[in-house]
Amino acid sequence: MDGGKLLFQLFRIVLGFIAGLIACGLFLAWGFFQAAHPGDDPIAFATMVGTGLVSASVIGATALVPAAAAIAIAEAARLRGVIYHVGMAGGMAYVIWTLGAYSVEGGLRPGSAVAIAAGFLAGAVYWLVAGRMAGCWHRRAQARDERES
Repeated sequence: MDGGKLLFQLFRIVLGFIAGLIACGLFLAWGFFQAAHPGDDPIAFATMVGTGLVSASVIGATALVPAAAAIAIAEAARLRGVIYHVGMAGGMAYVIWTLGAYSVEGGLRPGSAVAIAAGFLAGAVYWLVAGRMAGCWHRRAQARDERES
């Protein structure tokens, strides 16, 4: 295990998690406010950004434990694929969205597609920042990467 790489990866994980949450919150707020260009209505745009940041903090508090488990699995198993990270984030978004929801028809709760899309976006942003380097601090991964070069 390389301590320097582990520390740098932990920094990327935190940064990726925060960036994914902000992207998710802004996506949801943009869908709610449908704000156009900041020059058209700056108040609506500022409200959208503020709501997105507050939404990101609420989503982060809700998703911290399941996201930490998914990140730990990805780091331990060196899962660097975009499908894993996007899929896990979308799945978490769906589960969190449907927690405590009661549906009379037995179908999907209204807004489920938007919540899942926001989760997919958060997973993609996380993958761009940290997920594509998952497990880079393992010595075996380092030796394998050197052989492939």
